[in-house]
Amino acid sequence: MDQEIKAEFKRSGFSLEAEAEEEILKKCLTVCINYKLTPSDLASNWEAYHLNRDLTGFSLQNSQIDGFLNHLENEQKKAIIKEEPYPHLYSSNDVEMLLGDETYDSRDGTIGTPTDKREKLYLDSPQTNELMSYSGRPTKRGSNHMTPFGQRTNKFVVQFACNKTEDTENDVRGNELAVQEDDVIKRIRPIERCSLEIQGSKPEPGCRFMYDSIENKFNSIENHIIKHASTIGATRLFEESVDPTVASNKSIFSVGMVCCDGEGRLNEKSILLQGSVEHCGGQRVRLDLQNLSHYSLFPGQVLGIEGNNPSGHCLIASKVVDSIPLPALPDIDLPPAKKQAIDQFQLNSPSSPSTEELSMIIAAGPFSTTDNLLFEPLTELLAYASRKQPQLLVLLGPFVDSEHPEIKKGTVDRSYEEIFQVEIVRRLQDHAEYMGTAARVVLVPSIRDASHDFVFPQPALDLHLSNLKHQISSLPNPARFTANKLKVGCCSVDVLKQLSGEEISRIPADSSSRDRMGRLATHLLNQRSFYPLYPPSEDVPLDLSLAPEALQIPAIPDILVLPSDLASFVKVLSVGGKAYGEQPVKCISVNPGRLAKGVGGGTFVELTYRGNLDRTSATIIRM
Repeated sequence: MDQEIKAEFKRSGFSLEAEAEEEILKKCLTVCINYKLTPSDLASNWEAYHLNRDLTGFSLQNSQIDGFLNHLENEQKKAIIKEEPYPHLYSSNDVEMLLGDETYDSRDGTIGTPTDKREKLYLDSPQTNELMSYSGRPTKRGSNHMTPFGQRTNKFVVQFACNKTEDTENDVRGNELAVQEDDVIKRIRPIERCSLEIQGSKPEPGCRFMYDSIENKFNSIENHIIKHASTIGATRLFEESVDPTVASNKSIFSVGMVCCDGEGRLNEKSILLQGSVEHCGGQRVRLDLQNLSHYSLFPGQVLGIEGNNPSGHCLIASKVVDSIPLPALPDIDLPPAKKQAIDQFQLNSPSSPSTEELSMIIAAGPFSTTDNLLFEPLTELLAYASRKQPQLLVLLGPFVDSEHPEIKKGTVDRSYEEIFQVEIVRRLQDHAEYMGTAARVVLVPSIRDASHDFVFPQPALDLHLSNLKHQISSLPNPARFTANKLKVGCCSVDVLKQLSGEEISRIPADSSSRDRMGRLATHLLNQRSFYPLYPPSEDVPLDLSLAPEALQIPAIPDILVLPSDLASFVKVLSVGGKAYGEQPVKCISVNPGRLAKGVGGGTFVELTYRGNLDRTSATIIRM
């Protein structure tokens, strides 16, 4: 059969890579056997794949075969799912349909006008008020159909735990049993309402965008470099920043932005340092890093370079300063008596807890699997939150994912805004009503939201809430807020994945910086920016004229939430300390992963902060 496959490819005008022909045929043969495909079907699918992806050449390379076969397997799985007949489970809806068109209203004993019986039965169910957040609203495909997500066996499995206590472990086991038993939700304990203060509200909803200009981009870069130079210079630990393009055998110190000399990916031979207009007219000079044993660079990074430039064309670096000093505490210069009075007031104040404590669940979209728009993962997440009762539920987009197959194909029969209001907002309203006034929900949009503005930074979502505004809060993207004195920063753009593709580094084998995910997250804190990469990724609609201050991180947050397609994690980052001789600041960085992955469940994070990092527990849970 492998020779038939080769012959079909040849008949279609394609040849196989000579060095890997045997391996390619082996992989193709496996797929044909597994999915009962003929060699002709395989060759036809490759031809369509080749045309749709605009691949060059007529030789099937080994580097291309894996992507093609993965695509083919996904298409075959989708076809199998569509063809599978779902067993029909008879319910009261079927009885109502068989009895006739008349609808009996039990509230006043009269026969009323026929309505949408499925919706009416759902709304009049005696358990509706308590189970609304768990059951969710009726959707196009009812609960009669068992989806692949609903058929999974292992639910809410702990994938990673940090500082997990015995109570936490027992609690998780109890939740797994609760999922397998009834869907009845019982209150475990009353929760205490947390305080919530939004730190930044820009850009405002309804703002005008797509008016970015070259001048705005230039001013943003210039201000970023000047701010870094002045902050580093204020420490008096380094010389004043000078023009890096001037030839000098003496050691100089210069602050600038890392650039690439071409359009490709950054490498050791293509690194340039762009200075500010104030110091060197914005000129660029080549950067030589051969003398450095440790560095981590990416385009757009502003840093200080200590070295010499004997020729005027290449700055030979001897030291890299990739962070700025930590901001001074606001009461650092207060008299001791005033400090003591403030501390005593905060200690005795009933409205302000003595220690920062907060329980929260963090999840990022998509909130629906790729085979439907039932939003089953969101429904189960809200059910889990109803049992665990966190003080704060943080949800980051996309909510109506523009990358969803049904959205991309245009096969939905509702507007994106209607899907968002019916499937997302109503579920959250039901959850908030059931949980009571103590529960709070925070929503942060994504540039992948089909129902929202495609711009970054991004205004808050319009929820159209007539009530429950004190429980459900909509924040911009990126967002900064304070909950129970804890500073939290969130950004739904996958900046970690984009930095991972652009960063180059040289890390010693015994260095703590070999933790790649932690190093990428630390870049944001060192640059004091939610999106330090420049130029931005092609799929990020960065508009620097909209609200450049929205991208800034003025103070190191206690919790930094960065959803990414990369592996989920919870890490403690250390910022500052080395270059400036200051006490380092700790920050918890969280990547909750995606709540839905393909036709299955993804991950989310449950975090409980108890005053300090040693007592803080965090758990990554797989749906």
